[in-house]
Amino acid sequence: MGYTTPFHSVTMIAGLGNPDKEYLTTYHNVGLQALLFLAGETAAWRTRKSFRYAKVGSRIFVAPLTYMNESGRAIRDALRFFTLRPNALLVLQDDSDLTLGAWKAAFGRGTAGHHGIASIVRELGTNEFARIRIGIRKPDSKKKAGSFVLKKIPPSEKKLFKNVFEEIASSLT
Repeated sequence: MGYTTPFHSVTMIAGLGNPDKEYLTTYHNVGLQALLFLAGETAAWRTRKSFRYAKVGSRIFVAPLTYMNESGRAIRDALRFFTLRPNALLVLQDDSDLTLGAWKAAFGRGTAGHHGIASIVRELGTNEFARIRIGIRKPDSKKKAGSFVLKKIPPSEKKLFKNVFEEIASSLT
């Protein structure tokens, strides 16, 4: 992993995805799926105008209610609502540059063409926040991300993602 700052300093965790139910189980919503896994089934969610949130222990879990390409507005609103700085933020995102089942952590990196991350950087005016990039590309696939990110994740891959989410959860303790 390319991220050396400990995750224990993270206060807010945001999961990127599209808000409509039809997108929940798509590759592009893997960040949101990871967020829901990490928050747990008993999390009590509350809704603000542009985001939903749940407080679990010392962490705040945030799910933008905006579409992926406008995630920055929701993240900015959540940071302001909780009076937090960007360096207290961890963003969970899909990454079509990483192989299915792989994940990497990063801090202060570029957007790598991810429109949700670009929106966050634009709205916050900084890239000084942590990210966990979750791989969604099938091995040896040469397809452009746009051709598969909105496709439903088949049942055969859901267990793989659950394992990834468990690894991420372990890294956050």
